Amino acid sequence: MNQLFSTNYMKSMVLVLFFSILAELNVSGIEKIKRTETSKVKIALNCYSFNQPLTAKGMGIEEMFTFCASVGFEAVDLTGYYFSSYPKVPSDEEIYKYKKSAFLLGLDISGTGVRNDFTLPDPTKRKLEVQLVKDWILVAEKLGAPVIRVFAGKEVPAGFSRTQVVEWMAKDLQECAEFGEKHGVMVGIQNHNDFLKTSGDIEELLSKINSKWFGLILDIGSLRTTDNPYKEIEQVVPYAINWQIKETVFINNVETKTDLKKIVAILKSSRYRGYIPIETLGAGDPKEKVARFFNEVKNAVEERPKSLGI
Repeated sequence: MNQLFSTNYMKSMVLVLFFSILAELNVSGIEKIKRTETSKVKIALNCYSFNQPLTAKGMGIEEMFTFCASVGFEAVDLTGYYFSSYPKVPSDEEIYKYKKSAFLLGLDISGTGVRNDFTLPDPTKRKLEVQLVKDWILVAEKLGAPVIRVFAGKEVPAGFSRTQVVEWMAKDLQECAEFGEKHGVMVGIQNHNDFLKTSGDIEELLSKINSKWFGLILDIGSLRTTDNPYKEIEQVVPYAINWQIKETVFINNVETKTDLKKIVAILKSSRYRGYIPIETLGAGDPKEKVARFFNEVKNAVEERPKSLGI
């Protein structure tokens, strides 16, 4: 009897140890970031705000940096599209030229990003997408950028279920995150009203990835189908390692001016610390739009919020 008790006790202890190890490994998905300090944010510019003049060669990257410094930005998110060789990796000479230019202007490079698609059903094509991300992780490392922004991809391809796509997408993102860890670059997935449309979609995917070097680029303007985007933002903010702050959000698919007081209240309540890149879209002079929105965000950040009011 004593021997049986001893055997069962040992089995129980082994199980306890096993599940403790599982908990440490976080096999159920990435953890919510535990923040204990008060919120502190640094306003950055996502360079896509100048997409038209940058792609038309009416503005160069260094000119954009100078403008950002004059407005008061603390950082720039230097999207990969605007390097001369994209999607191929640029030369070290080009990378370091922009790194030096930003540094001399007192600007951090808060991140970079690529345009990828992990919903492709062909594994060979997806492998190329993974390699694209890995190549640009190396660029981010050289730039001194702490995070690279990636996308999930488009819709569920014909003949496949969403569950299948989530499984293969999670494996690809896991591989990218493990590579990022080796090079000191976090991988952040941006919800972009594509495969990821809701906070539920985001959490479903994040639950399949086990890496402390992976997180969410929280795009406030791409949660389209909800009647209260602020609640969805609040739900996933613990996973955010970077942001896309936009001029508008969508309420039941209707474009509506962003309530920056609510966004700032979420930032401060969640104790988020880090960059909040802004992105302006649509018609109008990009310089005027960026400068105006920067001031709106800056004023909202500096104002003391009364409550969440969500």
